[in-house]
This record gives sequence, structure tokens and C-alpha cells, in this order.
Amino acid sequence: MTPEATHVASGKVREIYALDDGTLALVASDRISTFDVVLPTPIPDKGRVLTGLSAFWFARTRELVPNHLLRLDEDGRTMICRRLEMLPIECVVRGYLAGSGWKDYRETGAVCGHTLPDGLVESARLPEPIFTPATKAVEGHDENIDEARAAALCGEDRYRTAKEASLALYRFASEHAEARGIILADTKFELGIAPDGTVVLADEALTPDSSRFWPAAEYEPGRPQPSFDKQFVRDWCERTGWGKEPPGPELPADVVSGTRARYVEAFERLTEIPFDSYLANPEVVV
Repeated sequence: MTPEATHVASGKVREIYALDDGTLALVASDRISTFDVVLPTPIPDKGRVLTGLSAFWFARTRELVPNHLLRLDEDGRTMICRRLEMLPIECVVRGYLAGSGWKDYRETGAVCGHTLPDGLVESARLPEPIFTPATKAVEGHDENIDEARAAALCGEDRYRTAKEASLALYRFASEHAEARGIILADTKFELGIAPDGTVVLADEALTPDSSRFWPAAEYEPGRPQPSFDKQFVRDWCERTGWGKEPPGPELPADVVSGTRARYVEAFERLTEIPFDSYLANPEVVV
């Protein structure tokens, strides 16, 4: 990081530095969080997977939705980005019934105000992808909300544009992933507003941290799916009996290595680029 960089914030995974009034550096660490709690054990190279995959998607979706990436740093974990006014919601798109969506459906027959057909099973493919916004919790857990509340938080026009952008990104990415043997079950986008009022894709995009990636060859509705994302860590945390409040548990070596392997496999399948090639030259993804 250059001497003139000013540290402005720490997220669950990223450190954010201001380079000037209009430019930020986002540095992806190897920290991992589950249930909105950062665990004490890092996953080697995780930050580079997130940065490389995000840059890959930014380069291939810029005609659909503009994004904040200006360039990649040679460390493979730092993105130099435009500063934006971030929308106060997480833009979640679901193509399959899993996670909190499955929980909501079992209780109410709906997900974030979307009434779904009766009789769906866990991991079922939805008739159409649905947009299910969530709050951004400063403390505690994010909360699924309906579209009316999300529109009130963002403003109608910005909300509508963010929804359309998120659905377009999901459709593009799910087709790309499916052709490479991966089901994109759901994903979360962060969008912001540029000084000219344009809605812009930001933060990370379509990574194992922000998405559920399932191996298509092993897909079987009616049960949880094997995955190339942090569900592996979530499942281990659930088995420990941990109460999902800080502090989080230390991860054993096999969970660390298994998580790294899943993240790297997602990177290589989706980009069709060897991870070692990215480490040697991060620009290969753009």
C-alpha cells in the first residue's frame, strides 16, 4: 500500500484505504466469516480468490452493469476502485431454494414477499430467479426484507435499477457457470451510486463468499448440496454446537485445507485459468 493511503474502514474480509477523494483500495484478507462472525482462523489465498474472481466477472459484465474496478494490484488481493455512495441494502438473487430462503419458505410459503408454488423441496430450482433484498447489519445478523421496505430505503428509481441490474447479472453468470459444471444457486451483490447518478456494481461479485456454487453433476433436489463455497465451514460450525455469536471457533487444519481447495476449484472452473497463473500475473483474469 502506498504511503499516502489512509485506512478508512475494516470489513469482515476487506481493509479499505482512501487513495484520494475519488479512489479507494480494497484489500481482501484471508479472513472468513460465518453467520456474520469473523472466525479466528484464516484460509490461505482466500483473499486472492475473491479478488481474482471479482475482477474476472467485472471484466465480463461491464456491458451489462458498470462497475467500480479501475485496476488490480500486483499482490492479487487489492482492487483500486472508484468511490461510490453505497446502497443501504444487499442485492440478493436466488435461483434455487436454499439457506434462509428455504427456511422462510418452510415457515410461510414465501421468500421476502415472493409467494412460491406449494410442494417445493430443499435445493429446488425456482420457476424464475427472484430478487430478495436484505439489510446491512452493522452489528448482529443481516435481515431479509420485502421489496417495499427495500424501495423505501433506497428510493424507488434506484431500487428498481438495482433490482434489474442484479437479475441481469445473475442470469449472465448462471449461464456461464452452468456451462462449466457449476450451479449458481444464489448470490449477493453490492451496488452503489456514482457521482453522475449511475448505479454501479461494487465490492465483490460472484465469489464463493457471496454465492452458493454447487457441482452440477452432483445436484439432487430434496437435500443440502455439496458446494464450492463457505457452506463447508458453516456446516462444520453448526456441528460444533457454537451459538453463532462472537467469538467464533478455531478451524481445524482439515477444514482450512478443504475450504481453500473448494475456493480454488471454483476459481479454476469458472475462469478456466489455473490459480497459479493468476498468482504469477493477476492481470490474466481481465
